[in-house]
Amino acid sequence: MPLFLLHARSLADAAMVVTGVAFLAASALDTGRGGWDWVRRGWVPLALVWWGWLVLCSLPLPALGLGGGGWPAFAQAVVVIRLIVFAAALEHWVLVRDGPRRAMAAIITACAVYIGVQALWQFAFGVNWYGEAPGRAGELTGPFDRPRAGPVLARILPPALLPAVAALLAVRRPAATAAAYLLPLGGVAVMVLISQRMPLVLTALGLAVAALLLPRLRPAALLAGIAGAGLVAVSFAVSPATWRRVVVQFSHQLASFGTSQYGFFYRRALVMAQAHPVFGRGFDGFRTGCMLKTYDPAGLAAEQARLGITEVCAPHPHNFYIQALTDAGWPGLVLFALLAGWWLVAVSRGMWRARPDPLQVGLFVAVLIQLWPLASTPGFFTVPLAGWYFVLLGWALAVARAGQAASAAVRAGV
Repeated sequence: MPLFLLHARSLADAAMVVTGVAFLAASALDTGRGGWDWVRRGWVPLALVWWGWLVLCSLPLPALGLGGGGWPAFAQAVVVIRLIVFAAALEHWVLVRDGPRRAMAAIITACAVYIGVQALWQFAFGVNWYGEAPGRAGELTGPFDRPRAGPVLARILPPALLPAVAALLAVRRPAATAAAYLLPLGGVAVMVLISQRMPLVLTALGLAVAALLLPRLRPAALLAGIAGAGLVAVSFAVSPATWRRVVVQFSHQLASFGTSQYGFFYRRALVMAQAHPVFGRGFDGFRTGCMLKTYDPAGLAAEQARLGITEVCAPHPHNFYIQALTDAGWPGLVLFALLAGWWLVAVSRGMWRARPDPLQVGLFVAVLIQLWPLASTPGFFTVPLAGWYFVLLGWALAVARAGQAASAAVRAGV
């Protein structure tokens, strides 16, 4: 699945579906021994309620104020179930044993190295291994043909790096300690050079959270943070594109957020929410409603005049929580926020002990980065990033469940 997510989006989606169908079949064959228990456990019931509400809001019944996106949006809402079942399959079936979890760790680490090396190659030689140049604004695309390296790498770096850093520090030899300090420093340096603002901010957040939870990693994390800030400072001379995007454009966007295009998206979404507070506009509600003059025509005309173009909208409002609001109204937003909180609690089970597992901490950080509310994001259901998130979520849930089972066995003296 991770390999497909890199370069074969349709195959990744197909792999998700096949995994889910196989899991449902295995559950059906194991009915007498509790094969369907996972449906009633933990986060799954709430996820099903959230999905059911989204489907209801997406029903194409204009007379009832439902389903502004029509039948195509309704069909997309229905197939969201594949993401829920896929994550449950990883937690309760695919990654139950230690061997598959180790294989997943190796594959994710290899993907992180692959993206990082491609980004460095593109920075050094102007193109990646496939002859593709950086993005129009100078962002390094890594192995991709567009600026997608930052969001992916920000999420897979924590589970790839933290276990390796902890293992090197445990060796207690100068060479291993030096390598342990260099790994997070290198990861932060690559994220700076990629020059995507939000992924870099989320990487810094993840590094801070990891340092809080893993005391032995704090000096390495602090050094990586200082080095990252220094690299940003000298990027004015070393990488002007990085300086423009990370410092100049980011500062400008923060200072003038209310009048920026992101501010326009958020205002537009809130106008839609005021018009449809209970049911929203259904799946893909922002995309199908943003250009409608039904919603604040003066605001739409002002944005078109400011930018000098007609198409001022985007496929999504660039925030998961605002997307939940426009798709399914205030009830949908509440359900999604509750589900996000439940996911974070579930993946952190047993993590608050004296010596937490670095892999579990890395996965918790990855899930936290995805669900952090103060962020500009792609669409929540958009593959490949949605695929990466549900891979990491299912893996995190499986690791937390295995750790809890191991702790229970130790307490029982097994």
